[in-house]
Amino acid sequence: MSPSKEQLAGDRKADHIRLALEGRMQFASCPFERFTFDHEALPDFDFDSIDLHVAFLGKRLRAPLLVSCMTGGTEAARTINRNLAEAAESRGVAFGVGSERRAIEDPAQAATFAVRDVAPGIPLLANLGAIQLNYRYGIEECRRAVEIVGADALVLHLNPLQEAIQPEGQRDFGGLLAKMADIARQLEVPVIAKEVGSGLSEATGRRLAAAGIRILDTAGVGGTSWARIEASRAGDAELGELFAGWGLPTPESIVQLRRIDGVSVIASGGLRNGIDVAKALALGADLAGLAQPFLEAALTSSAQVARRIDRITHELKIAMFCLGARTVAELGRVKIRKESER
Repeated sequence: MSPSKEQLAGDRKADHIRLALEGRMQFASCPFERFTFDHEALPDFDFDSIDLHVAFLGKRLRAPLLVSCMTGGTEAARTINRNLAEAAESRGVAFGVGSERRAIEDPAQAATFAVRDVAPGIPLLANLGAIQLNYRYGIEECRRAVEIVGADALVLHLNPLQEAIQPEGQRDFGGLLAKMADIARQLEVPVIAKEVGSGLSEATGRRLAAAGIRILDTAGVGGTSWARIEASRAGDAELGELFAGWGLPTPESIVQLRRIDGVSVIASGGLRNGIDVAKALALGADLAGLAQPFLEAALTSSAQVARRIDRITHELKIAMFCLGARTVAELGRVKIRKESER
């Protein structure tokens, strides 16, 4: 049985799900709306020949999409994760779970993240807060997070703004990069560095790349505002509004990270449809991550999530057709500009 919104009230993880479903926690405008394409009136190929396949973590995806990290650690999250994973498997796209800290600290919660049985063929991403490396976590906890999911990579997410506002936040980020580098050297699968809504800058990306972390997820400003969510939980909406727009918008983060040689860029943060995905890929992303567009569907069924994935991939194909781009690689060479540059 799918959880009702009323059942999502109760603790921090459930609060996150419930609040993320509220429109007031989303940005009113899309971070990609100022970017435009020139229309191609004469595409020289058949629409049905458009090829969305890409490689990611040694596996072949049928579309350049990641159902991005959302949740875990509650019974409601178990249903959500399994619906998301099953849909991602059926459509041949990647999937990442939310922070597994609860499963590490309470093994009974591991089942809320265990989805490999319904997603045997796709790339799966495990997930821990990088900040936990400063609070007694090390390589064994990271290996356990990967094992729980049967993951192809481990996301270490960076969230200083969220931790600073969160009532129970952990705020000692001192010396964290060296510990992330140690994990990247020792772990048997790749490490992905991901922000959670404030974006990764070129400077930070270069530090991460030098530390051996070569997959970077923008998670920029423009989607769900974790400042608003955590401030709402803390009873300080004014603080949430003050910091709601803090950081780099997702398009700018993509452009900055693309300047770094030898890294793969996942674009996430405010992508809501296939045109946003097309713009992210044209700006230089290798993969597009979406979370909020799938969350409400995941409360219902995997079939609903699959329909949302189908819709987004269809919109992406229409955009590519009208740009004369038959493959994702060709889309990456299409000219895109801000409206002020027209």
